[in-house]
Amino acid sequence: MNLNSLKPAQGSTKNKKRIGRGQGSGKGGTSTRGHKGAKSRSGYSRKLGFEGGQMPLQRRVPKFGFTSPNRVETKPVNLDTLEALVEQHKVAEVTPEVLREHGLAGKNDIIKILGRGELKSKVDVTAHHFSKTALEAIEKAGGKATKL
Repeated sequence: MNLNSLKPAQGSTKNKKRIGRGQGSGKGGTSTRGHKGAKSRSGYSRKLGFEGGQMPLQRRVPKFGFTSPNRVETKPVNLDTLEALVEQHKVAEVTPEVLREHGLAGKNDIIKILGRGELKSKVDVTAHHFSKTALEAIEKAGGKATKL
């Protein structure tokens, strides 16, 4: 075996014509892009959702309703989640920092305690907002609800 006798393995390479290498190559001139139009130009990239000039779906579908620009997104945490947190991690006081530690809230989340489930443990809860049922359940269990 010599260096001059080395060849790639059978079927590993394709005999592909190099485009845009002059008229003699058979794929020169327009380089298989055709004549004129956006696709023949350099730097062409199709817009996301482009449908060949047809009115795109995102413009065909009607928009309706109202989205308030002043809406405040809150992170809901239910009573059953708090109960599980207290039972598993033996937490005496629930604050936004504790919820962040255990992955129940993000760094800048505004936390709202909701009333789904049952709270049996006496626990002090500190959060930004509370639902009426959650407030009642926390106080009924002997805990204290503090608004931030």
